[in-house]
Amino acid sequence: MRTALVASLVLLVSGCGATVASGPATSDPVTIANCGAEVTFPTVPSKVVTNDTGITEMMFALGLRDRMAGYVVNGVDTVDVRTSPWKADFDSAKHLSDKISKEVVQGANADLVFAGWNYGFSESTGFTPDALKGLGIATYQLTEACRNGVGKQRGIMPALDALYTDLRNLGKIFRVSDKAESLINEYQAQIDRAGKLMEGKPRPKVFLYDSGQDQPFTSGKNAAPQDVISKAGGDNIFGDLNDSWTTVSWETVVQRDPDVVLIVDYADGEANTPEQKQAFLEGFAPLANSPAVKGKKFFSLPYAALVEGPRNAASVEAFAKFLAENTGS
Repeated sequence: MRTALVASLVLLVSGCGATVASGPATSDPVTIANCGAEVTFPTVPSKVVTNDTGITEMMFALGLRDRMAGYVVNGVDTVDVRTSPWKADFDSAKHLSDKISKEVVQGANADLVFAGWNYGFSESTGFTPDALKGLGIATYQLTEACRNGVGKQRGIMPALDALYTDLRNLGKIFRVSDKAESLINEYQAQIDRAGKLMEGKPRPKVFLYDSGQDQPFTSGKNAAPQDVISKAGGDNIFGDLNDSWTTVSWETVVQRDPDVVLIVDYADGEANTPEQKQAFLEGFAPLANSPAVKGKKFFSLPYAALVEGPRNAASVEAFAKFLAENTGS
């Protein structure tokens, strides 16, 4: 499974232990476009609450730890936090809770909540941008999870474009645009280098397996794995779905006959480790004849490397190396 190798590769992403580099405060308002709406920030937020690992790491990568009241992630002794290039920032910033709520952000006296749909925001819990607006708390929504107008489907642009959009917006909001552009240039160069590893080679069909045994939870074309897979030189077998993270059927997985399985490494409550997920797939009779299972072509990356965030470029590089070494010549 090469989990240890993957962890080390993900740690190579630049920005480790990012120093605080927030820009000067100003009273000039800033207006940005976020999920199709114009949002104005009268001043630079100084008590930000973030939800989820990738979102929190975006703030750390931009050097904005001092602008945070704290963060919400599901535990601080997880694969995500242990492998984070910003582990020192996670240790020094305040872990507010395992689960976000109105009470948590009010208790932190938040002036901005940075989250996303299914990354904290949810109608079912009542924790929504509108609800927070009623409490006088501003919000910034993760672009990867923006609703696209078709029911509750999410995603309005390719995931890496969403990452660059959020970095640029945050750069404007916090007056660190130079830092944002520097990160974007660095990530684009890293992805371009990684893409050369599979040049001239057949593109393997890749099944992103997040979780689920009755029905698999995977990535459509609008979630980060789509770009991680495609930029690394593979094709997401569900890249035709106009959604981000979504549930599909095993019948369709079998029909699409994957060459490689990319496993999300995190505790999902059903099969916790990549090894357990691989064992389930290897014992799942309908997939027994797939090239991925017959050839034991499994690879794993931490959850935070496969949702929108500053680990995405390193994920492309890690997966491209795996594909170049383990798939057709």
